[in-house]
Amino acid sequence: MKHRIVVLGAGYAGAFAAGNLARRLSPADTEITVVNAAPDFVERMRLHQLAIGQDLAVRSLADIFAGTGVRLRLARVTGIDAERRTVAMTGEDGEDSEDGLAYDTLLYALGSSVAHHGVPGVAEHAFDVTGRSSALRLRERLAGLGAGGTVLVVGEGLTGIETATEFAESRPDLSVALVARGELGAWLSPKARRHLRQAFDRLGITVHEHTSIEAVEPARAVAADGTSVPADVTVWSAGFAVHPLAAAAGLEVAETGQIVVDRTMRSVSHPDVYAAGDCAYAIGDNGRPLPMSCGSAGYTNMQATAAIIARLTGGEVPTTGLKYYGNHISLGKRDAIFQMVDGDVRARSWYLGGRSAARLKSGVLKGAAWSIAHPTFGMPTRRRRLATAPDRPGVRVAA
Repeated sequence: MKHRIVVLGAGYAGAFAAGNLARRLSPADTEITVVNAAPDFVERMRLHQLAIGQDLAVRSLADIFAGTGVRLRLARVTGIDAERRTVAMTGEDGEDSEDGLAYDTLLYALGSSVAHHGVPGVAEHAFDVTGRSSALRLRERLAGLGAGGTVLVVGEGLTGIETATEFAESRPDLSVALVARGELGAWLSPKARRHLRQAFDRLGITVHEHTSIEAVEPARAVAADGTSVPADVTVWSAGFAVHPLAAAAGLEVAETGQIVVDRTMRSVSHPDVYAAGDCAYAIGDNGRPLPMSCGSAGYTNMQATAAIIARLTGGEVPTTGLKYYGNHISLGKRDAIFQMVDGDVRARSWYLGGRSAARLKSGVLKGAAWSIAHPTFGMPTRRRRLATAPDRPGVRVAA
């Protein structure tokens, strides 16, 4: 009887974790299943490029996991029964699974989506780049937008900055603006902040600082002070939110809805459940919650897989680093900023900018995509066997 590991989600965290588990655990003892709604791997960090008309390489999850022993289920997760340890799903044909998918260990990596924050009109009129389908919807709208059209990006975080600069560079015929609740690039060092402003000036991007959007309408956004900001297209990038599935399943969650985990990414309320990526409420080495980001997906999935493997094979559970070293921000194709931070995530005085930083960011993106597409790279000649539980002879379970 094999130990059933189910991974929910095949984004940066889930896809890498599934490949790592398959690479290091013996198929004689384990059965690894990945559940994902879409058939292809989505490079979320590049969806703003897809939205503006660039064509990205499509990597089929079936091809990625071919030969690894990982089973792929194309379905949308609709619920989790944490007591029965089953996952309810709706398949591509719209049919619900009758008995659900059973697991012994669950890795929850369903990621996040755009956060509307209850702002009227966002759901009806705004676009976003947090998913492939929403990015393609935005792509179609932008393709039909003629010269002189106005695009408003709401949000001064990494997604907002990268979206605004990519759009302005790729479509100089458009009027691009960005709304920031505070000062643009306030978290950067003075030199990096100056570099960012120069990039916005070079690309002709208008910045509305210290502005909060209170409503989105078909052709404008309305600020808290009543100011109207024209926008043929509003792109909402004002934060992320997680699906309420975990809370509905009875797992302990934070106010954000993220699963509360210990240092090994194990749920504090359900020891057979782990979380990785945006859906994990994990505390970093600096004592602060990790932000929702691709970097966090990397740190948390490495810790979760290491803990799962160690507990299943009877080894000592290691701790991997949960420390941020910096923010990497693309400013179009040929410019970028890499800002180093200290242990308290405060910007250091040194930063890298320009083409060198752009090449570094390109390498990071290509490296992340390559590692996902080659899950068997470095496959050990002998994968680890599981420890057998003394109270359940013949059944291999986590310690």
